[in-house]
Parts: sequence; structure tokens; C-alpha cells
Amino acid sequence: MELAQVRLLVSDFTACYRFYAEVLDLKPQSGATEGPYEKFSPSTGSAGIAIQDRSVMAEVLGELGDLATGHRSLVVLRVDDLDVYCEQIASRGATILHGPVPMTDRMRVAHLKDPEGNLVELQEWLLLRT
Repeated sequence: MELAQVRLLVSDFTACYRFYAEVLDLKPQSGATEGPYEKFSPSTGSAGIAIQDRSVMAEVLGELGDLATGHRSLVVLRVDDLDVYCEQIASRGATILHGPVPMTDRMRVAHLKDPEGNLVELQEWLLLRT
């Protein structure tokens, strides 16, 4: 089994596209700024994040409404220098809600939300698992 992507179902596609492309500086796969789908990749690593217009999935499944309640996902991104990255994204409009702080002896984290309220965790690994 292989993880292909994390996909977020969003209501404001344009705002989320801008957040992942311009604020977090992830590379869009196709440049589909109007949606209904786009995949984003970090400059290193193989995992990706995708956003999809919530109404498309609601139509496909015939069961999801337009509004999600509570936290439905957590996107985790690993960065080399958490303090520097937090400063960079704050200068581009991100609001850091928590951190940077130690989470364990192996990592430091910071948390923020995208325009839809999806949680994003930024991790700096201090020690790799052995």
C-alpha cells in the first residue's frame, strides 16, 4: 500500500489554492487556480496535498453537505528550519496559532489553519527514528 495524497474538500477553492501555492510555497501540479482540483508538492519529498471543491465530492457520493463541522483533517509538512519557515509564511499572510514548540524530544511543531479552517502542522525533526 502507498499513500498517494492527502485531499482536502474545500468550499472556497480559490482562497485555498492561494494559501497552498503562495503562502506555504508548495508547487501546483497543473495551475488550475479555479479548480475544481489541484495537487501541490513540496520542493523535497514525494508526498503531496490535493484540494478539491467540496461540491464535486458531494455530487459524487450524494451524501456530503457543503459545510464540514469540526476538524476533518490534519496536513503535516516537514521543514528543515521551523523558525525560519514560520517567519517566511507569516510574512506571506499565515497566522501561526501555536508554536514553534517542542512536541517530543525528536521534533518541534507549529500549527496554523488554511482559509477553510483545516489544520496544518509544521514539523522540524530534531532526531530521526532509528
